Amino acid sequence: MPIATRKLTRNQSLVFDCLSGSDGPLSAYTILDRLRDHGFKAPLQVYRALDKLTDAGMVHRLESMNAYVACAHPDEDCTHHGMTAFAICEGCGAVIEFHAHEIEHALAALAQSRKFRPERMTVEMRGLCEACRS
Repeated sequence: MPIATRKLTRNQSLVFDCLSGSDGPLSAYTILDRLRDHGFKAPLQVYRALDKLTDAGMVHRLESMNAYVACAHPDEDCTHHGMTAFAICEGCGAVIEFHAHEIEHALAALAQSRKFRPERMTVEMRGLCEACRS
């Protein structure tokens, strides 16, 4: 569902805007610090908003960093995102979101062969981006 038709609470909108305007991933506590002037006082306010935004496919959690990023294409229907993959630069911290359907299909087949139904698939690769390799 496109963002324009989603009903976001004030806190969800503020958290999403904070992540969308960021140059890189943010922890919940960094989001809290940035939103204190908007009435945020406790981490629970941020975590509730992040949970809803993650469920809606508008925000992704980077497990290895315990941080969040805004979805690179939030206007797409989140039910069609499938597996989300991230390339995370160890040098500058840049995060590139992409979808690799061939990997998604291979993992889905592997899961099915073991009678497992994945709810979500996320792949994180760490290395150096082109700029940091130069």
